[in-house]
Amino acid sequence: MKKIKLEIVGLSYSQTQSGAYALVLGEVNGRRRLPIIIGGSEAQAIAVEIEKMTPTRPLTHDLFKSFAVAFQINIQEVIIYNLVDGIFFAKLICSDGNQVQEIDARTSDAVALAVRFGCPIHTYEFILASAGIMIEGNDFVFLENIDAAAGEEKPEATSGYSSFSDDELKEKLQQALAEEAYEKAVKIRDELSKRKSS
Repeated sequence: MKKIKLEIVGLSYSQTQSGAYALVLGEVNGRRRLPIIIGGSEAQAIAVEIEKMTPTRPLTHDLFKSFAVAFQINIQEVIIYNLVDGIFFAKLICSDGNQVQEIDARTSDAVALAVRFGCPIHTYEFILASAGIMIEGNDFVFLENIDAAAGEEKPEATSGYSSFSDDELKEKLQQALAEEAYEKAVKIRDELSKRKSS
């Protein structure tokens, strides 16, 4: 399966979930965005490294890096390899110079380690197709799961938007994308996708 390289394009505070953040990964040399909701501590761990801040004591991800480096283990790559019921699955591709090991990780932790090790982040086409948002000029395009089985149930995470018409939702989605409110855009996209599949 062909891998698609991603980069961090945004990290913003969630306006709908207290203590949560939206991590936005973007397709390198592409227009697709992959918004992922993460916890506050993971967002802090990513932001601290991106901004090159030095905490007074090592954070958990800093400790993991120090431990790995002490034993000559390097993270070569992070792969977001699956999406099940709205939950992203990731793995670390690690090497000690002799052998390569794959280690399962939460996506937020994997990204926090990727920024520390300076390693690439990849995903697969079916994940971007099912959970991504594409921005084309002032318009948006929904990306649906090209590998989804017919009749697959989507998780109910779109409460609050069911009373709006499709046109109103599309307008709200465009506004959310313009404001870079990616978490809100994901919820609106999910509501529209749910309507389309029913």
